[in-house]
Amino acid sequence: MKTISNLYKLAYVLLILLFSQCKKENVEDVPVVQDSIPTNSNFKLYTIQQGRQYCDQNSIKIVTLNKLQFDVIFDSTAIYSTIDPVNQFDINKLYGFSEGINHQYNSARMGWRWSNDSLRLFGYVYNNGTRISEEISTISIGDTIPCSIKLLDSIYQFKVGTRQVELSRTAVGDSANGYQLYPYFGGDELSPQLIRIKIKEF
Repeated sequence: MKTISNLYKLAYVLLILLFSQCKKENVEDVPVVQDSIPTNSNFKLYTIQQGRQYCDQNSIKIVTLNKLQFDVIFDSTAIYSTIDPVNQFDINKLYGFSEGINHQYNSARMGWRWSNDSLRLFGYVYNNGTRISEEISTISIGDTIPCSIKLLDSIYQFKVGTRQVELSRTAVGDSANGYQLYPYFGGDELSPQLIRIKIKEF
């Protein structure tokens, strides 16, 4: 009963945060582009529209887990150029979870970016508000890439295929209790084009 009560409280706080941070957009200035990739029933297609940062599929989902495992497929829309060349080295967010009600305080995510003619995946975490990241591997456009984030006491273990990195974890407990984190562009800039990412979670 106490666990259910805590989940309701977490959901309530998340809703308050969501609506308090919403910014009104002029939708006429941001054209919505329909996806043309044939979808596989085992994968979910996430789209980030040109001129935006959050993906269209960004519903609140409460999670309790000690491992997040998924496959990802990027297509050629992951090849982009930023307006400011310095921002090309910002890490976009792929998939992960918060630990608590603020993902910029404690969380773990895979990150990604296109830089130096390669698509790169990263481990990306917040520990008590301090951000840490490390590159894991370069990957190929169109390939199905197995990924996972695992909690190991005071460590987050990130895997991309057979490559892995470990980043420190300051949150306590055997499981992460928070909410799902979805694909997000940025960084400092808005998405320069429609970006499509397919993810299959296990």
